[in-house]
Amino acid sequence: MIVARTRAELDDATASLRSEGGTLALVPTMGALHVGHLSLVERAGEVADSVVLSVFVNPTQFGPGEDLDSYPRTLESDLEKAEERDVALVFAPESEAVVYPDGPPRVTVDPGEMGNRLCGRFRPGHFRGVLTVVTKLFGLVRPDVAVFGRKDFQQSVLIRRMVRDLELGVRIEVGGIVREDDGLALSSRNAYLSEEERAQAPAIHEGLRAARKLCRDGERGASALLSAARRAIASRPLLELQYAEVVDPETLDPVDPAPSGSVLAVAAFCGETRLIDNVAMP
Repeated sequence: MIVARTRAELDDATASLRSEGGTLALVPTMGALHVGHLSLVERAGEVADSVVLSVFVNPTQFGPGEDLDSYPRTLESDLEKAEERDVALVFAPESEAVVYPDGPPRVTVDPGEMGNRLCGRFRPGHFRGVLTVVTKLFGLVRPDVAVFGRKDFQQSVLIRRMVRDLELGVRIEVGGIVREDDGLALSSRNAYLSEEERAQAPAIHEGLRAARKLCRDGERGASALLSAARRAIASRPLLELQYAEVVDPETLDPVDPAPSGSVLAVAAFCGETRLIDNVAMP
C-alpha cells in the first residue's frame, strides 16, 4: 500500500496505478475509520481495479464552535485498517496546505438552495465546504468512481447533483448505513458519547423504524410519520431532536403524503454530540 503525504507523491502514485490500465475508486474520509467506512472500501473494490482512500479532516466544512480541533485523528490505526482491506493508495495530506496551498479557497462550490435544507439549515456553509473539498479531491485523484455513505444522506444527494450539474465525469456510488446491533448508525462521533448517552442514542433509529412500520402499514401522512419518530426520540431524556423531515430523495423538497422511496431524515443531539440518521419509506 502506498501512502501519499504530498501532491507530488499523490501524482506519482496515481500515475503508477493508471499505467496498469485499471480504474480508480476514491473513498473520501476524515479518518477515524470504523466498519462503516470499511464497507465503503469494500464496495469501492468491487467497482474499480484500485482503491484510493483519502484521510483529511477538512477545516472548511466546520463552523465556529464545532469540533474541528477535537475531531478524532487516528492515522496510524487508519493505515493499518486500510492495508488490511487491500487499499492501493492512501492520500493523507501532511498539512492543510497540501489541499489548500493558497489558504482558504477564493472560489468555492455553492450547493444552492438544497444546501440550506436539513443539516444545512443549522450548519451554514457546511455543504459549501464539503462540495469544495470533494471537487478538489476529484481533481487531485481523478477517480473513475467515488464511494460515499448513505448515513450522510444530504451530502450524498448534493454530491450526486454537483457531479451531474457540473459534468464532472465521476460515477457516484452510495453504500448503505452500517449499524451497531442495537441500531445506532456507525459514526466517528459516536466516540464522544458517554456510557449513558450511548445507551440512549439508539432511540433515534427506533424512531425511524417506528415511522417506517407505520408507513408500511398504510400511513402516508408526513405529520403522522414524523410524530412516530419524534415520540421515540423524546422518550430518552438525553436526546434533543434538532429536525425531522420527510423529503424527496432527489430534490430534498418536503413531501406529504410520503411516497415510496421518500426519506425521513433526522438530526438529534445526544448530550453534546450531534447525530444524524435516515430511512427510506417503503
